[in-house]
Amino acid sequence: MRRFQAALILPALCLSLSAQVITPAETTALVKEAIAFAKTSGKDAAFKEITKVGGRFHKHGGELYVFVYDMDGKVLAHGQGASKVGVNQANAKDPEGREYIKERLALAKSKGKGWHDYIYQNPVTQKREPKTSYIEVWENLIFGAGIYK
Repeated sequence: MRRFQAALILPALCLSLSAQVITPAETTALVKEAIAFAKTSGKDAAFKEITKVGGRFHKHGGELYVFVYDMDGKVLAHGQGASKVGVNQANAKDPEGREYIKERLALAKSKGKGWHDYIYQNPVTQKREPKTSYIEVWENLIFGAGIYK
């Protein structure tokens, strides 16, 4: 019986540990990789690959993905799928009322890169969770990716 219980517990433990492996360094590296891909393959190819669910910029079962906005808040590419592309998110608010896209735009315009916090629905757990995203500007576009805290 104990072996059976251990067999049931082990996969759950591994799953919870795997959910914790996303680091700020991996997140930053993914953004830089997306920018490098855009530089070598072109923006259109990068936007297509970023938006492709399961593509090279879609990691950890969809929990880590890249997004790209223009400086007005319009989504140009998004790892959660094509339904977000073309939508201006400048006035979007998180569940606490924080205008997180305006904060993202201000950070991009003032510093060109950095981290910012907000609440967002985790695509894996389907729960609203605290999130922090790293963004970096390249050719007047905001490339970013975020991790759940």
